[in-house]
Amino acid sequence: MQAHPRSGGAASDEAIQRAILALALAAYPKLRTLPELAREIGSKRAATRAVAQLVDHGLLEQHEVAFKATRVAIRCHRLDAW
Repeated sequence: MQAHPRSGGAASDEAIQRAILALALAAYPKLRTLPELAREIGSKRAATRAVAQLVDHGLLEQHEVAFKATRVAIRCHRLDAW
C-alpha cells in the first residue's frame, strides 16, 4: 500500500493517518517501525507526523522504537466502526 502525500491540508494528513493505521492493523499484533511505515507511504516527515497524531489519539501505541495498533483501534476495526 502506498499513499503519496501531497503538500499540506487536513485531508492529506487524514489520508496519511488512515494509511498508517491500515498498515498497523494489517500487521497486528506485530510491531512496525517508523522507517518501515515511512517507506510504505513514501515520506518520513508525513509518517512521523501521522504516527505522532495516532499515538496522541490513542490509536497507536509505542513500544520503544516500534508501534502497533491499540486494542481500541483493533476493536473498532473488527466492529467496522469507522
